[in-house]
Amino acid sequence: MDKTESPIQETIRFRVPKLPLLAVLAGIVLLLAGCKPVVRTDTNDVLPGRKWSYTNKLKATFTISDPAVAYNLSFRFRHTASYAYSDLYILVHHYYPGQKKLTKRYHIPVAGADGIWLGSGSGNLYTCVFPIIRNGRFPRAGNYTIEIEQNMKDNPLREITDGGISLEPAER
Repeated sequence: MDKTESPIQETIRFRVPKLPLLAVLAGIVLLLAGCKPVVRTDTNDVLPGRKWSYTNKLKATFTISDPAVAYNLSFRFRHTASYAYSDLYILVHHYYPGQKKLTKRYHIPVAGADGIWLGSGSGNLYTCVFPIIRNGRFPRAGNYTIEIEQNMKDNPLREITDGGISLEPAER
């Protein structure tokens, strides 16, 4: 020990083990090799003039590499307090690899019987999240596309500001 070093500095210096750089890199490679790729998609499209027409479909495309992984698929949209209805009807078009298009109609309550908006609000804007698939698996690996179109009697549907599709791994 030099006379300029204190006993505390010497103790600290010897208690901190130094790992070789190669061992650290090998550990990182092993950790990454054990991870499966997980798909996450989150789209959001602004609807010009707060008008959603039949032809303006919201779309998300993603690739599933492991059909054993379960996912949640949700539709998220925002509307203003001037939205004229207490519900929203949508058509969800599923394009799966090697299969014909599958279309399903959904009814989404937007306000309760008392007229209170059900979504979370901030000022004049309300956000609604509607689950389309919960803890579901896609049948095979490949490219998938989901399209959502409004299915109300009004075209364009006014006071819907934006919408999007979210895909994330389901909780285990």
